[in-house]
Amino acid sequence: MAHTPLTTASVIAEAAALADEDGFEAVTLSAVARRLGVRTPSLYSHVRDRDALLDGVSALALADLAARIVEGIAGRAGREALEGFAAAHRAYALESPGRWTSLQRRVGETAVRSDAAREVVALTAAVLRGYPVPADEHVHAVRVLGSTLNGFLALERVGGFDHSHPGPEVSWHKTVAALDALLRAWPAESGKDTTAP
Repeated sequence: MAHTPLTTASVIAEAAALADEDGFEAVTLSAVARRLGVRTPSLYSHVRDRDALLDGVSALALADLAARIVEGIAGRAGREALEGFAAAHRAYALESPGRWTSLQRRVGETAVRSDAAREVVALTAAVLRGYPVPADEHVHAVRVLGSTLNGFLALERVGGFDHSHPGPEVSWHKTVAALDALLRAWPAESGKDTTAP
């Protein structure tokens, strides 16, 4: 049986597949090497170490997510774009759990500075342009969006909503509606920077 040629991309793709199947914490160089049918040292010419491997999975996940967001917000603005943006995140979290988990960590500079990361930032800014949020407040709006969506998805993933009714789908739509209302009524004055001396 022919093996997939070893490249940085093929090693990271295999690591991403492992993350989705067995969990992100299962991603190690030795585990990926076993899946590829090679010895662990063979991977070092393609990824520097485990941190580089994990960052590669994160960058791949960002690219996947960006593609979903593009599809979700195309031709939409305001609440419709926000709904598409949120739905893209939720679908990705449910369908690619290991890759999603790779985004719930402090990633290295390679992933932060990747084209995919810049695209996700640009797409998020495109959604925010449909709301009266001043440009200098976008960082705060992005944090609100990220923490709200990621918090909901983290709880949903671990079954945090399984023991009460109605189901999480109802709460999800209310969450997105609440975010829409918040962005439409964004506070006019910037919050005080408490880090200043």
